[in-house]
This record gives sequence, C-alpha cells and structure tokens, in this order.
Amino acid sequence: MHDASTHDASVHDKETVRSCPFDFAQQLEFDPQLKELLTEEPVSRIRMAYGEGEAWLVTRYEDVRTVTTDRRFSRSAVLGRDFPRMTPEPIVQAESINLMDPPASSRLRSLVAKSFTPRRVDQMREGTQRIVDRLLDAMEDEGAPADFVARLSSPLPLITICEALEIPEADRPWLRAHALTMMNVGAAGKEDAVRAKAELRGYFTELTADRRRSPGDDLISTLAAARDGAELLDDKELAVMAMVLLITGQDTTTYQLGNIAYTLLTRPELLKTVQAEPERLPRTIEELLRYIPFRKGVGIPRIATEDVELSGVAIKAGDVVHVSYLTANRDAGKFDRPDELDPDRPSIPHMTFGWGAHHCLGAPLATMELEVAFSTLLARFPALRLDAEPEDIRWNTTSIWRYPLALPVTW
Repeated sequence: MHDASTHDASVHDKETVRSCPFDFAQQLEFDPQLKELLTEEPVSRIRMAYGEGEAWLVTRYEDVRTVTTDRRFSRSAVLGRDFPRMTPEPIVQAESINLMDPPASSRLRSLVAKSFTPRRVDQMREGTQRIVDRLLDAMEDEGAPADFVARLSSPLPLITICEALEIPEADRPWLRAHALTMMNVGAAGKEDAVRAKAELRGYFTELTADRRRSPGDDLISTLAAARDGAELLDDKELAVMAMVLLITGQDTTTYQLGNIAYTLLTRPELLKTVQAEPERLPRTIEELLRYIPFRKGVGIPRIATEDVELSGVAIKAGDVVHVSYLTANRDAGKFDRPDELDPDRPSIPHMTFGWGAHHCLGAPLATMELEVAFSTLLARFPALRLDAEPEDIRWNTTSIWRYPLALPVTW
C-alpha cells in the first residue's frame, strides 16, 4: 500500500495531465482509456474537451464513494465556474437539485422521494404495463421485422414520464427534441442548447404554476403538495424539478432499454435462462446495469472545499474533482471478475444510478419500467432474435449517452 501511495504522490508532483476526450463509442465495449486509468492511475489529472483548466478523475469504487458522500466535496461550488466537461453548455440548471449539497439537497430530496415511494411506483406499474402492452400489440400487428428502438425503447419512457407528469400529448415531441438538443457534445450546438434549456424552463414554469392553481393526481401535483414539516418546494424549484424529471425520466431509460435488449439478444444463453426462469430477471437487470457502459466519461464534478488525500494523492482545496461511475462498476477491488457479465453475483451494489447525496431519485421508476418491459417482451416473443449482424447495428456517437440508434428484431 505504501509503495502505491509513494508512486501516486510522485505522479502528482510531476503533474502528468491526460487529455480525456471521452469519445469512445464502439458498440458497448468498455472505454480502454478509462480501463487504463482505473488500473494504472486511479486518481489522475485530466483535461477535457470543454471548460477551463484541469480536473481530477477518481475511478476506484471506494474513492468514488468517498467523493460522493464526503461533505468536503461540494457540488454547489461548481456554480459560476467554467469547469472541465464534455458538453459545450453545462446541462445542469443553477437551481437544480443536482447542484445542491446537503442539507439543502436533503430537504428537496425528501420532498421528491415522497413521489417515488414503493407504493407510488407500484401504482405506476399498472400504467406502465398498459403502455408496454399497447406498444407490443402495435409491434405484433405490424409484423416482423421490427425496430425495437422505434417500437418500444424510444416511446415507452417518454410516454410513462409524460403520463406521470400529465403532459399533453401534443407537447411531447417538442419536449423530447429540446431534451436531445441539450445532450449533444458538438461545439456547434452551444447556442441551440442554451435556447433549448431556456425554452424548457419557460414551459415548465407555466405548467407547474398551473398545477399549483388546480392540482390533480399527477406527479407534478404530488410534488407541489409534498411537505416535509412546513417545507414545500418553491415555484422555481418545482419548475426545475419537473424539467429534470422529464429529461432524466425518459432519456436514460430509453438508452438502457436499447442497451439491455442488444446485450441479451447477442448472448443467447443468458436470454434462454431469463426466458426459462423469469424470476431471475430482476437480478439479471441489476447485473446488466452494472456491466453496460451506458454513457461516455463523466457527469457533473465536485469541488474540494479543503485539502483531501485520496489513494495517496493530495487534492487541494478548490480543485475540480470528477468521478467515474463506469469505472467504479468495473473495479476488481469491489467486483470479482468485473469484466464478466454474471447475474449470479452474490451482491450487485452498482453505481449506475449514482451514489450518495445525488443517487438518482427516479431509480425505482426506471427499474420498474425495465422489469415490466423485458418480462412482457420475453413472454410474448419467446423466439425473439436480432434481425441483423451485431456489427451492423448503428450506435449513437454524438451525445454523452451510448445506445443503438435502431435495433432490428424478428420472432
């Protein structure tokens, strides 16, 4: 252990800085640069495509856990800083829960968590099942081959979150297009991204004000009425929260539906197992979530508020610190044979939904959607298979997310 820390300290002294474009997107293979950093320099200095200066990148599971739970690392301190990042315009909103630290975030999280209780998610399961059945009916009626992305993974999360928020059907394509604009990594898209963000803000400010005046049974009304003692979400918080739910509530689930379908369809043995023993599906989904590199690179960093040492490396107060949940999920110090897909793992505490004070609040909803979608799909189409060679599948390469653009299937 001592040797490693001496080595790390000397690396820091030399200030070796890696250029990290994080643009690797070959199917769902793991980014070799991230793998190298995890094994050779778990706490390293990096420079990124956008933003000023340098940042630390933390890759080991235990170090990621420290950064995401230790109060000496602050999310709110990134406000106003042109921090190193992957997109030309920061995706996050100033008032968003994503940029808050405890205890401010704790208040918001406890209010929002009331909308994602097991009971509430269970109530939503019925609606999700109806949507899945309807989408698969249409897929069956059209006949094989079909595009799984167009038929299920693209519409399902959007319809689910829009129905939960009671967003009018006519507005949904516009909202989806704006959300996509914000996720692009090309420098040319900066002005469009700024405009999309402002227009979404305007839309949700109006919608949430309307729900305050005349609440219903939808998720926005539930959020508007959620109390923690005397605390309520204020108007700005409510608008931003609804917007964050719309974007995160459909985007990532869409991509994971496509990624999981691709992974299952290219592993016939695993597919057979979950078809023969449907009770193994929830655990298999957890392992797939750990295993699949669902995005590129990193998300929103934190700032060290005082000097901290991580794995023998001295991080100074004011330094920008990025964590990689992707590498944490592949850390051999945490997972035995991390690069193998093994649904029989004794424990799968993956970080795909984040960790600590910024663990995804919608995780129970996303997991429920994945379970309903795949249990129904596999039961209805027992002979489901890819209708293309795996190497011919086209993948997204322009955004921070990794997913198949189309997935032709037959049955």
